[in-house]
Amino acid sequence: MTADTIETRCSTQAPGATGIAHVADVTPLLPVVGSDTLVPLVDGRSVPYANLDVAASAPALASVAERVTEVLPLYASVHRGAGYLSQVSTALYEASRRTIGGFVGARADDVTIITRNTTDSLNLLAGCVPARADRGPGRVLVLDVEHHANFLPWRRSADATVVASRDSVAATVDAIRDELALQPYALLAITGASNVTGERLPLDEVVRVAHDAGARVVLDGAQLVPHRRFSLEDTGADYVAFSGHKTYAPFGAGALVGRRDWLDAGTPFLAGGGAVRQVGVDRTTWHPAPARHEAGSPNVIGAVALAAACDALAAVDPDEALEHESTLRARLVDGLSDLDGVQVVQVWDDAADPVGVVTFGVEGHDPGLVAAYLSAEHGIGVRDGRFCAHPLLSRLGLDGGAIRASVGVGTSGDEIERLVGALRSFVAEGPRAQYAVVDGCWTVTDDPRPVPAGSGLSGLFATAAAGFVGESAGCGPVPADG
Repeated sequence: MTADTIETRCSTQAPGATGIAHVADVTPLLPVVGSDTLVPLVDGRSVPYANLDVAASAPALASVAERVTEVLPLYASVHRGAGYLSQVSTALYEASRRTIGGFVGARADDVTIITRNTTDSLNLLAGCVPARADRGPGRVLVLDVEHHANFLPWRRSADATVVASRDSVAATVDAIRDELALQPYALLAITGASNVTGERLPLDEVVRVAHDAGARVVLDGAQLVPHRRFSLEDTGADYVAFSGHKTYAPFGAGALVGRRDWLDAGTPFLAGGGAVRQVGVDRTTWHPAPARHEAGSPNVIGAVALAAACDALAAVDPDEALEHESTLRARLVDGLSDLDGVQVVQVWDDAADPVGVVTFGVEGHDPGLVAAYLSAEHGIGVRDGRFCAHPLLSRLGLDGGAIRASVGVGTSGDEIERLVGALRSFVAEGPRAQYAVVDGCWTVTDDPRPVPAGSGLSGLFATAAAGFVGESAGCGPVPADG
């Protein structure tokens, strides 16, 4: 499905648009690694890379890279060695755990479990939802707006009910309240901010509604935590999951933080060393959380990197951070809305304070082509596809996918202006290079761009939806046969 067949609620003046003319003089809040990286274009020039795909993986903060460089010489086994560096690494790991929990307002009796990412965290929690009195799996309520990370684990490990969001935030909260009243639920799983549109539900109200019905709340904080201050204690939410790679920490660590009782009693996430107190031939005694769910050698460097990112973000004035992101997002929405044939997507018509994630379509053009053009002819990185949110994209009439641009603390106003200008040229003139679909991916015909020296690569994938030769990675358009 191409953008000219989209049947969705698109806005020419989406939330956040304020008529801001230009933001070229807005500078990043924090320095990030790679901000001066030059990338080749098909016309032979090289330009600074404009990374507007931070909602997928945010670049490392410079302070995070410096911290990793400091601790790498101290790296050794964790929790298992008597040597000096093992003791140091264990201390670094446990100190990082405390920092990470503190960053999201962990209560005194909460537990912080170091995971790989948000997906890991939510799958872990899914194995800890208590069974019903009749021994059936615990009931979990989830919305259809969720990222797959906060959708699929509940359908596999719990008795999941999916509620379709409504056209407004207020009506969606009412729908949640109505469903919670129909039968007892153990858990409500909701996103802190949509990874498709950046829109948010009123968390305090949703938590109150769930608690009034006797349900706990887990927040998919992957998009919220890097963009807004969040506190378990202040909101009353029971659990939050988030990822280091979206929080400016590049070493594959995330966290699940929340109430201890379910995590102490739940099925250990992985069976292996470190999670056990005693192993016999016919019996195993498990540790309580967090060790219960951290079998194997832990990612100490990842934990240190995530903790360093948390410290750096916590040091930024929240009002300054909000002004920076809101200004960039408003200009992006306003600039896109001014272009003929460009539609900005929204889920709710009354959403307040969206984070810096904007999805749009270009009428008559495949999203993969637009994304490939932005990369090859302008050095701009965006995401195209269905953003691991298939139910939402399907309901919005976007089975053919869309294009997503996202901003963060390392984004400059010049990058936003480059994107708006590049799309203006695309709408007016179309691409200059020749493009074709190869193995399901839009790519430049006879692409002249070299791969980075020393990378060991022989070629490039042109679109973010690529991943496997010959088939979609799971976030591209619906296959022709299904």
